[in-house]
Amino acid sequence: MTEQTVVEAAARTDRPVVDFDHNADEHGKDPVASYRELRSQGPITWTEAWGGYWVLSGYEAIFDAARDDEMFSSARSPHGGEGQAILIPKRPITEHFPIDLDPPASLPYRRIMNQLLTPSRVEAMRPMVEKYTTLFIDEIIENGQADFATLTGIPSIITIDWLSLPVEDWRRYSFAHRKVLSAPLDSPEYAKVTQEEIPALAENVKAVIAERKRNPGDDPISFILGHEIAGRPITEEEVLNMVDLIISGGVGTVASLSGQALEWLSAHPDVRQRLIDDPDLMQNAVEEFLRYFSPTQALARTVGKDADFHGVKIKKGDRALLAWSSGNRDAAGGFENPDEVDIERIPNRHMSFGVGSHRCAGSHLGRLMAKTILTQVLQRMPDYKVDHANVVRYPRQGVNTGFDKLPATFTPGKRLLEERL
Repeated sequence: MTEQTVVEAAARTDRPVVDFDHNADEHGKDPVASYRELRSQGPITWTEAWGGYWVLSGYEAIFDAARDDEMFSSARSPHGGEGQAILIPKRPITEHFPIDLDPPASLPYRRIMNQLLTPSRVEAMRPMVEKYTTLFIDEIIENGQADFATLTGIPSIITIDWLSLPVEDWRRYSFAHRKVLSAPLDSPEYAKVTQEEIPALAENVKAVIAERKRNPGDDPISFILGHEIAGRPITEEEVLNMVDLIISGGVGTVASLSGQALEWLSAHPDVRQRLIDDPDLMQNAVEEFLRYFSPTQALARTVGKDADFHGVKIKKGDRALLAWSSGNRDAAGGFENPDEVDIERIPNRHMSFGVGSHRCAGSHLGRLMAKTILTQVLQRMPDYKVDHANVVRYPRQGVNTGFDKLPATFTPGKRLLEERL
Protein backbone atom coordinates (compact mmCIF):
# COMPACT_ATOMS: atom_id res chain seq x y z
CA MET A 1 0.00 0.00 0.00
CA THR A 2 1.46 3.41 -0.95
CA GLU A 3 1.71 6.27 1.53
CA GLN A 4 -0.81 8.29 -0.49
CA THR A 5 -3.28 5.37 -0.46
CA VAL A 6 -2.97 5.05 3.30
CA VAL A 7 -3.63 8.77 3.77
CA GLU A 8 -6.66 8.70 1.47
CA ALA A 9 -8.10 5.63 3.20
CA ALA A 10 -7.40 7.00 6.67
CA ALA A 11 -9.36 10.14 5.79
CA ARG A 12 -12.54 8.03 5.76
CA THR A 13 -12.29 6.86 9.34
CA ASP A 14 -10.76 7.45 12.74
CA ARG A 15 -9.78 3.77 12.88
CA PRO A 16 -6.42 2.47 11.69
CA VAL A 17 -5.81 1.56 8.08
CA VAL A 18 -3.96 -1.74 8.06
CA ASP A 19 -1.82 -3.65 5.61
CA PHE A 20 -3.87 -6.85 5.69
CA ASP A 21 -5.13 -9.55 3.34
CA HIS A 22 -6.71 -12.69 4.79
CA ASN A 23 -5.83 -14.57 1.59
CA ALA A 24 -2.13 -13.67 1.74
CA ASP A 25 0.67 -16.12 2.50
CA GLU A 26 1.78 -14.05 5.48
CA HIS A 27 -1.65 -14.27 7.10
CA GLY A 28 -1.89 -17.98 6.34
CA LYS A 29 1.33 -18.72 8.22
CA ASP A 30 -0.25 -17.68 11.53
CA PRO A 31 -3.86 -16.44 11.32
CA VAL A 32 -4.14 -16.26 15.13
CA ALA A 33 -1.22 -13.83 15.42
CA SER A 34 -2.42 -11.88 12.40
CA TYR A 35 -5.85 -11.27 13.91
CA ARG A 36 -4.38 -10.57 17.35
CA GLU A 37 -2.38 -7.75 15.78
CA LEU A 38 -5.54 -6.38 14.14
CA ARG A 39 -7.46 -6.38 17.43
CA SER A 40 -4.63 -4.43 19.04
CA GLN A 41 -5.34 -1.65 16.52
CA GLY A 42 -9.08 -1.68 16.99
CA PRO A 43 -12.09 -4.00 16.63
CA ILE A 44 -12.77 -2.61 13.13
CA THR A 45 -10.04 -1.69 10.66
CA TRP A 46 -9.85 -0.91 6.96
CA THR A 47 -7.60 -2.55 4.37
CA GLU A 48 -7.13 -1.62 0.73
CA ALA A 49 -6.70 -5.27 -0.35
CA TRP A 50 -9.18 -6.56 -2.96
CA GLY A 51 -10.56 -3.11 -3.63
CA GLY A 52 -10.88 -2.31 0.07
CA TYR A 53 -12.86 -3.88 2.91
CA TRP A 54 -13.56 -3.50 6.59
CA VAL A 55 -12.13 -6.18 8.87
CA LEU A 56 -14.31 -6.82 11.91
CA SER A 57 -12.00 -8.55 14.37
CA GLY A 58 -13.60 -7.69 17.73
CA TYR A 59 -16.21 -10.00 19.25
CA GLU A 60 -18.90 -7.39 19.85
CA ALA A 61 -18.59 -5.81 16.39
CA ILE A 62 -18.83 -9.22 14.70
CA PHE A 63 -21.77 -10.31 16.86
CA ASP A 64 -23.73 -7.13 16.14
CA ALA A 65 -22.97 -7.14 12.41
CA ALA A 66 -24.02 -10.77 11.97
CA ARG A 67 -27.41 -10.04 13.55
CA ASP A 68 -28.17 -7.04 11.33
CA ASP A 69 -29.01 -8.31 7.83
CA GLU A 70 -30.16 -4.88 6.67
CA MET A 71 -26.84 -3.23 7.48
CA PHE A 72 -24.61 -6.23 6.67
CA SER A 73 -26.09 -8.11 3.74
CA SER A 74 -25.21 -11.63 2.59
CA ALA A 75 -27.08 -11.28 -0.68
CA ARG A 76 -25.26 -11.13 -3.98
CA SER A 77 -24.78 -7.59 -5.30
CA PRO A 78 -22.61 -5.79 -7.88
CA HIS A 79 -20.38 -4.36 -5.15
CA GLY A 80 -16.98 -6.03 -5.25
CA GLY A 81 -17.58 -7.86 -8.54
CA GLU A 82 -19.69 -10.85 -9.53
CA GLY A 83 -20.10 -14.01 -7.49
CA GLN A 84 -20.83 -15.15 -3.98
CA ALA A 85 -20.85 -12.13 -1.67
CA ILE A 86 -19.91 -14.01 1.50
CA LEU A 87 -16.33 -14.33 0.21
CA ILE A 88 -13.61 -11.78 -0.52
CA PRO A 89 -12.76 -12.04 -3.37
CA LYS A 90 -16.10 -13.30 -4.58
CA ARG A 91 -16.32 -16.91 -5.78
CA PRO A 92 -17.92 -17.58 -9.20
CA ILE A 93 -20.23 -20.48 -8.31
CA THR A 94 -23.92 -21.30 -8.38
CA GLU A 95 -26.11 -19.44 -5.90
CA HIS A 96 -26.43 -20.94 -2.44
CA PHE A 97 -29.78 -20.71 -0.65
CA PRO A 98 -30.46 -19.44 1.95
CA ILE A 99 -27.03 -17.86 2.60
CA ASP A 100 -26.98 -15.87 -0.67
CA LEU A 101 -30.26 -14.19 0.30
CA ASP A 102 -31.35 -11.86 3.10
CA PRO A 103 -34.54 -12.10 5.16
CA PRO A 104 -37.38 -12.22 4.31
CA ALA A 105 -36.39 -13.84 0.98
CA SER A 106 -34.12 -16.34 2.75
CA LEU A 107 -36.66 -17.49 5.32
CA PRO A 108 -38.62 -20.12 3.30
CA TYR A 109 -35.38 -21.88 2.36
CA ARG A 110 -34.09 -21.60 5.89
CA ARG A 111 -37.25 -23.26 7.23
CA ILE A 112 -36.77 -26.19 4.86
CA MET A 113 -33.12 -26.51 5.87
CA ASN A 114 -34.00 -26.40 9.56
CA GLN A 115 -36.59 -29.18 9.12
CA LEU A 116 -34.09 -31.28 7.18
CA LEU A 117 -31.41 -31.03 9.89
CA THR A 118 -33.34 -31.23 13.16
CA PRO A 119 -31.59 -32.93 16.09
CA SER A 120 -33.81 -36.02 15.67
CA ARG A 121 -33.04 -36.34 11.95
CA VAL A 122 -29.33 -35.92 12.65
CA GLU A 123 -29.51 -38.54 15.38
CA ALA A 124 -31.01 -40.94 12.84
CA MET A 125 -27.82 -40.46 10.81
CA ARG A 126 -25.59 -41.69 13.65
CA PRO A 127 -25.22 -45.27 12.29
CA MET A 128 -24.05 -43.91 8.93
CA VAL A 129 -21.60 -41.50 10.58
CA GLU A 130 -20.18 -44.26 12.78
CA LYS A 131 -19.94 -46.73 9.88
CA TYR A 132 -17.99 -44.43 7.58
CA THR A 133 -15.70 -43.28 10.37
CA THR A 134 -14.95 -46.93 11.17
CA LEU A 135 -14.32 -47.73 7.50
CA PHE A 136 -11.88 -44.86 7.09
CA ILE A 137 -9.92 -45.88 10.18
CA ASP A 138 -9.99 -49.51 9.00
CA GLU A 139 -8.21 -48.38 5.83
CA ILE A 140 -5.19 -47.10 7.77
CA ILE A 141 -5.09 -48.84 11.15
CA GLU A 142 -3.20 -51.98 10.10
CA ASN A 143 -0.21 -50.03 8.77
CA GLY A 144 0.86 -48.18 11.91
CA GLN A 145 1.36 -45.00 9.94
CA ALA A 146 -0.96 -42.82 7.91
CA ASP A 147 -1.74 -39.38 6.63
CA PHE A 148 -4.54 -38.22 8.92
CA ALA A 149 -5.46 -35.67 6.25
CA THR A 150 -7.24 -38.58 4.54
CA LEU A 151 -9.77 -38.46 7.38
CA THR A 152 -11.05 -35.27 5.77
CA GLY A 153 -12.92 -37.59 3.43
CA ILE A 154 -15.24 -38.78 6.20
CA PRO A 155 -17.63 -35.79 6.20
CA SER A 156 -17.54 -35.74 2.40
CA ILE A 157 -18.65 -39.33 1.90
CA ILE A 158 -21.27 -39.00 4.65
CA THR A 159 -22.73 -35.88 3.02
CA ILE A 160 -22.79 -37.39 -0.48
CA ASP A 161 -24.31 -40.70 0.65
CA TRP A 162 -26.90 -38.98 2.85
CA LEU A 163 -27.99 -36.85 -0.11
CA SER A 164 -28.28 -40.06 -2.18
CA LEU A 165 -25.87 -38.74 -4.78
CA PRO A 166 -23.58 -41.30 -6.47
CA VAL A 167 -21.35 -42.24 -3.54
CA GLU A 168 -18.43 -43.16 -5.81
CA ASP A 169 -18.04 -39.45 -6.61
CA TRP A 170 -17.29 -38.40 -3.03
CA ARG A 171 -13.57 -37.87 -3.72
CA ARG A 172 -14.35 -35.40 -6.49
CA TYR A 173 -16.65 -33.39 -4.25
CA SER A 174 -14.12 -33.49 -1.41
CA PHE A 175 -11.26 -32.28 -3.61
CA ALA A 176 -13.21 -29.55 -5.39
CA HIS A 177 -14.91 -27.99 -2.38
CA ARG A 178 -11.75 -28.00 -0.26
CA LYS A 179 -9.51 -26.57 -2.99
CA VAL A 180 -11.88 -23.74 -3.88
CA LEU A 181 -11.32 -22.40 -0.37
CA SER A 182 -7.70 -23.43 0.28
CA ALA A 183 -5.77 -23.34 -3.00
CA PRO A 184 -3.91 -20.14 -3.95
CA LEU A 185 -6.16 -17.94 -6.03
CA ASP A 186 -3.64 -17.82 -8.88
CA SER A 187 -2.95 -21.58 -8.87
CA PRO A 188 -3.87 -24.13 -11.58
CA GLU A 189 -5.78 -26.10 -8.90
CA TYR A 190 -8.04 -23.13 -8.16
CA ALA A 191 -8.65 -22.52 -11.85
CA LYS A 192 -9.46 -26.19 -12.45
CA VAL A 193 -11.97 -26.54 -9.63
CA THR A 194 -13.75 -23.24 -10.29
CA GLN A 195 -13.84 -23.51 -14.08
CA GLU A 196 -14.21 -27.26 -14.57
CA GLU A 197 -14.86 -29.48 -11.55
CA ILE A 198 -17.48 -27.53 -9.62
CA PRO A 199 -19.57 -26.74 -12.74
CA ALA A 200 -19.36 -30.40 -13.80
CA LEU A 201 -20.41 -31.61 -10.37
CA ALA A 202 -23.30 -29.15 -10.37
CA GLU A 203 -24.52 -30.69 -13.63
CA ASN A 204 -24.41 -34.11 -11.98
CA VAL A 205 -26.48 -32.84 -9.06
CA LYS A 206 -28.99 -31.31 -11.49
CA ALA A 207 -29.46 -34.71 -13.11
CA VAL A 208 -30.15 -36.36 -9.75
CA ILE A 209 -32.63 -33.61 -8.83
CA ALA A 210 -34.50 -34.13 -12.11
CA GLU A 211 -34.64 -37.87 -11.46
CA ARG A 212 -35.92 -37.36 -7.89
CA LYS A 213 -38.63 -35.06 -9.23
CA ARG A 214 -39.80 -37.85 -11.53
CA ASN A 215 -39.33 -40.59 -8.93
CA PRO A 216 -39.25 -39.18 -5.40
CA GLY A 217 -37.83 -41.29 -2.62
CA ASP A 218 -36.96 -41.13 1.07
CA ASP A 219 -33.95 -38.84 0.75
CA PRO A 220 -33.08 -35.17 1.42
CA ILE A 221 -33.38 -34.06 -2.22
CA SER A 222 -36.88 -35.54 -2.46
CA PHE A 223 -37.70 -33.91 0.88
CA ILE A 224 -36.68 -30.48 -0.43
CA LEU A 225 -38.57 -31.04 -3.70
CA GLY A 226 -41.73 -31.68 -1.71
CA HIS A 227 -41.88 -28.11 -0.40
CA GLU A 228 -43.34 -24.86 -1.68
CA ILE A 229 -41.89 -21.35 -1.81
CA ALA A 230 -44.44 -18.53 -1.52
CA GLY A 231 -47.29 -20.86 -2.44
CA ARG A 232 -45.68 -22.39 -5.53
CA PRO A 233 -43.64 -25.59 -5.96
CA ILE A 234 -39.94 -25.13 -5.36
CA THR A 235 -38.00 -25.16 -8.63
CA GLU A 236 -35.22 -27.59 -9.53
CA GLU A 237 -32.80 -24.64 -9.72
CA GLU A 238 -33.69 -23.64 -6.16
CA VAL A 239 -33.15 -27.21 -4.99
CA LEU A 240 -29.70 -27.12 -6.59
CA ASN A 241 -28.98 -23.86 -4.76
CA MET A 242 -29.78 -25.58 -1.45
CA VAL A 243 -28.06 -28.90 -2.15
CA ASP A 244 -24.84 -27.25 -3.33
CA LEU A 245 -24.72 -25.27 -0.08
CA ILE A 246 -25.14 -28.48 1.92
CA ILE A 247 -22.28 -30.11 0.01
CA SER A 248 -19.89 -27.18 0.36
CA GLY A 249 -20.67 -26.84 4.06
CA GLY A 250 -20.44 -30.57 4.76
CA VAL A 251 -17.10 -31.15 3.07
CA GLY A 252 -14.80 -28.54 4.58
CA THR A 253 -15.59 -27.46 8.12
CA VAL A 254 -15.63 -30.80 9.94
CA ALA A 255 -12.47 -31.88 8.11
CA SER A 256 -10.77 -28.69 9.26
CA LEU A 257 -11.96 -29.03 12.84
CA SER A 258 -11.07 -32.70 13.32
CA GLY A 259 -7.64 -32.38 11.72
CA GLN A 260 -6.62 -29.44 13.85
CA ALA A 261 -7.94 -31.07 17.02
CA LEU A 262 -6.01 -34.28 16.29
CA GLU A 263 -2.79 -32.36 15.72
CA TRP A 264 -3.26 -30.37 18.94
CA LEU A 265 -4.10 -33.45 21.00
CA SER A 266 -0.93 -35.15 19.76
CA ALA A 267 1.07 -32.23 21.15
CA HIS A 268 -0.91 -32.28 24.43
CA PRO A 269 -1.02 -35.94 25.51
CA ASP A 270 -2.28 -35.05 28.99
CA VAL A 271 -5.52 -33.64 27.56
CA ARG A 272 -5.77 -36.52 25.10
CA GLN A 273 -5.53 -38.99 28.01
CA ARG A 274 -8.27 -37.14 29.89
CA LEU A 275 -10.57 -37.57 26.89
CA ILE A 276 -9.66 -41.26 26.62
CA ASP A 277 -10.32 -41.82 30.31
CA ASP A 278 -13.52 -39.77 30.37
CA PRO A 279 -15.27 -39.87 26.94
CA ASP A 280 -18.14 -37.80 28.36
CA LEU A 281 -15.83 -34.79 28.15
CA MET A 282 -15.71 -35.02 24.37
CA GLN A 283 -18.91 -33.09 23.73
CA ASN A 284 -17.65 -30.08 25.64
CA ALA A 285 -14.19 -30.51 24.14
CA VAL A 286 -15.69 -30.27 20.64
CA GLU A 287 -17.23 -26.91 21.56
CA GLU A 288 -13.85 -25.67 22.75
CA PHE A 289 -12.12 -26.95 19.64
CA LEU A 290 -14.73 -25.11 17.58
CA ARG A 291 -13.90 -21.89 19.41
CA TYR A 292 -10.15 -22.35 19.46
CA PHE A 293 -9.65 -23.51 15.86
CA SER A 294 -12.65 -21.80 14.20
CA PRO A 295 -12.64 -23.96 11.05
CA THR A 296 -14.54 -21.29 9.12
CA GLN A 297 -12.26 -18.37 9.82
CA ALA A 298 -14.24 -15.52 8.28
CA LEU A 299 -17.09 -14.71 5.92
CA ALA A 300 -17.96 -11.48 4.17
CA ARG A 301 -20.92 -9.14 3.99
CA THR A 302 -21.86 -6.07 1.95
CA VAL A 303 -22.83 -2.89 3.80
CA GLY A 304 -26.46 -2.04 3.03
CA LYS A 305 -26.62 1.57 4.19
CA ASP A 306 -24.53 4.45 5.47
CA ALA A 307 -24.15 4.29 9.24
CA ASP A 308 -21.98 4.88 12.26
CA PHE A 309 -21.06 1.41 13.44
CA HIS A 310 -18.91 0.81 16.51
CA GLY A 311 -17.12 4.12 16.04
CA VAL A 312 -16.51 4.03 12.29
CA LYS A 313 -18.45 5.51 9.38
CA ILE A 314 -19.39 2.70 7.03
CA LYS A 315 -20.83 3.38 3.58
CA LYS A 316 -23.41 1.58 1.48
CA GLY A 317 -21.60 -0.81 -0.84
CA ASP A 318 -18.55 -1.23 1.39
CA ARG A 319 -17.35 -4.79 1.79
CA ALA A 320 -16.80 -6.20 5.28
CA LEU A 321 -15.10 -9.35 6.59
CA LEU A 322 -16.59 -10.88 9.74
CA ALA A 323 -13.64 -12.72 11.28
CA TRP A 324 -15.34 -15.34 13.48
CA SER A 325 -11.97 -16.81 14.44
CA SER A 326 -10.72 -13.47 15.72
CA GLY A 327 -13.87 -12.86 17.76
CA ASN A 328 -13.47 -16.32 19.28
CA ARG A 329 -10.05 -15.28 20.64
CA ASP A 330 -11.27 -11.91 21.95
CA ALA A 331 -11.56 -11.65 25.74
CA ALA A 332 -14.48 -9.28 25.17
CA GLY A 333 -16.50 -12.36 24.26
CA GLY A 334 -16.26 -13.56 27.84
CA PHE A 335 -13.44 -16.03 27.17
CA GLU A 336 -10.99 -16.30 30.06
CA ASN A 337 -7.49 -17.02 28.75
CA PRO A 338 -8.78 -17.12 25.16
CA ASP A 339 -5.49 -18.37 23.68
CA GLU A 340 -5.61 -21.51 25.80
CA VAL A 341 -7.67 -24.67 25.27
CA ASP A 342 -9.96 -25.50 28.18
CA ILE A 343 -12.02 -28.59 27.36
CA GLU A 344 -14.28 -27.81 30.34
CA ARG A 345 -14.94 -24.19 29.36
CA ILE A 346 -18.48 -23.16 30.29
CA PRO A 347 -20.08 -20.93 29.10
CA ASN A 348 -18.63 -20.93 25.61
CA ARG A 349 -20.36 -18.35 23.40
CA HIS A 350 -18.21 -19.02 20.37
CA MET A 351 -19.30 -17.87 16.91
CA SER A 352 -17.89 -20.76 14.89
CA PHE A 353 -21.28 -21.62 13.42
CA GLY A 354 -22.03 -17.99 12.75
CA VAL A 355 -24.61 -15.75 14.40
CA GLY A 356 -28.03 -14.49 13.38
CA SER A 357 -30.30 -15.55 10.52
CA HIS A 358 -27.48 -17.34 8.68
CA ARG A 359 -26.23 -19.37 11.60
CA CYS A 360 -25.17 -22.79 10.26
CA ALA A 361 -28.23 -25.06 9.95
CA GLY A 362 -25.92 -28.10 9.89
CA SER A 363 -24.38 -27.46 13.30
CA HIS A 364 -25.93 -30.59 14.86
CA LEU A 365 -24.55 -32.79 12.10
CA GLY A 366 -21.17 -31.09 12.24
CA ARG A 367 -20.90 -31.74 15.96
CA LEU A 368 -21.90 -35.38 15.54
CA MET A 369 -19.31 -36.01 12.83
CA ALA A 370 -16.50 -34.25 14.68
CA LYS A 371 -17.26 -36.01 17.95
CA THR A 372 -17.42 -39.41 16.22
CA ILE A 373 -14.13 -38.93 14.34
CA LEU A 374 -12.21 -37.75 17.41
CA THR A 375 -13.71 -40.41 19.68
CA GLN A 376 -12.94 -43.29 17.33
CA VAL A 377 -9.35 -42.15 16.71
CA LEU A 378 -8.69 -41.88 20.45
CA GLN A 379 -10.29 -45.27 21.09
CA ARG A 380 -8.57 -47.16 18.29
CA MET A 381 -5.24 -45.31 18.02
CA PRO A 382 -4.74 -43.90 21.51
CA ASP A 383 -0.95 -43.59 21.19
CA TYR A 384 -0.86 -41.83 17.80
CA LYS A 385 1.83 -39.21 17.27
CA VAL A 386 1.67 -36.55 14.60
CA ASP A 387 4.94 -35.76 12.82
CA HIS A 388 4.59 -32.03 13.45
CA ALA A 389 7.76 -31.18 11.50
CA ASN A 390 6.24 -32.52 8.29
CA VAL A 391 2.71 -31.20 8.59
CA VAL A 392 1.59 -29.24 5.51
CA ARG A 393 -1.16 -26.70 6.07
CA TYR A 394 -3.51 -25.31 3.45
CA PRO A 395 -1.59 -22.68 1.48
CA ARG A 396 -4.54 -20.27 1.84
CA GLN A 397 -6.29 -20.14 5.21
CA GLY A 398 -8.48 -17.08 4.91
CA VAL A 399 -11.75 -19.04 4.89
CA ASN A 400 -10.97 -22.56 6.11
CA THR A 401 -7.94 -23.72 8.05
CA GLY A 402 -6.69 -27.26 7.65
CA PHE A 403 -4.06 -29.64 6.34
CA ASP A 404 -2.93 -31.02 3.02
CA LYS A 405 -0.68 -33.45 4.93
CA LEU A 406 -0.96 -34.62 8.54
CA PRO A 407 1.43 -37.59 8.93
CA ALA A 408 1.08 -39.75 12.04
CA THR A 409 2.34 -43.05 13.49
CA PHE A 410 0.59 -45.38 15.95
CA THR A 411 0.49 -48.95 17.18
CA PRO A 412 -1.15 -51.02 14.40
CA GLY A 413 -4.63 -52.33 15.11
CA LYS A 414 -7.27 -54.57 13.55
CA ARG A 415 -10.02 -53.82 11.10
CA LEU A 416 -13.53 -53.92 12.53
CA LEU A 417 -15.60 -54.26 9.36
CA GLU A 418 -15.36 -56.58 6.37
CA GLU A 419 -16.74 -53.88 4.07
CA ARG A 420 -14.21 -51.64 2.35
CA LEU A 421 -14.38 -48.16 0.92
